[in-house]
Amino acid sequence: MRILIVEDDTETSQFIARGLAELGHQVVTSGDGRDGLFQATDGGFDAMVVDRMLPGLDGLALVKALRAAGNTTPVLMLTAVSGIADRVEGLEGGADDYLVKPFAFTELAARIHALGRRPSTAAEPARLIAGDIELDLHRRTVLRAGRRIALQPREFTLLAELMRHPGRIMTRTMLLERVWDFDFDPKTNIVETHLSRLRSKLNAGFDSDPIETVRGAGYLIRDGG
Repeated sequence: MRILIVEDDTETSQFIARGLAELGHQVVTSGDGRDGLFQATDGGFDAMVVDRMLPGLDGLALVKALRAAGNTTPVLMLTAVSGIADRVEGLEGGADDYLVKPFAFTELAARIHALGRRPSTAAEPARLIAGDIELDLHRRTVLRAGRRIALQPREFTLLAELMRHPGRIMTRTMLLERVWDFDFDPKTNIVETHLSRLRSKLNAGFDSDPIETVRGAGYLIRDGG
């Protein structure tokens, strides 16, 4: 997952960022509410951790601004205030979950993972397009330059996940979570094997490979095919 942390306490921010990075997540940090809002609307994150009290723009105002703009990124809000009214206000303001400081990192990580598993509230389009590849989620068909490509179910799911984020790197951890529903690394080459099979089917009869391997980072599918 790609996660944004908006927390002005440097020690807390680094503690969370380090722990999430060790779990295989991509982490971006911000120490200011206004900068955090800018990052959130520009960065394509899978989840956010937002402190309630922030300089520039407080966490509740940040989340309300995101929701008003139609941004549905799951938000875990942190607070030093444990009052029920405070938590209710945060949830009604658009936060998806609430965690009171001090907290155990294992609980924070579990809550973020749970948010990442929630289905998106936004309506997903029936068709996904990346370059000359067209994928129909309802009919479960794939065309490349108008030519039908027959895929196995897992290959189809893997391609669909890449096409939901064209031009964006998807890490091995992200693919394990979203395609295989693994919350651990099975220590096998399952991702690489399926990608190899998918590529061979997509590229048969074509000169270009639309899937790019980004060494040390992950994989992406190019918009231009």
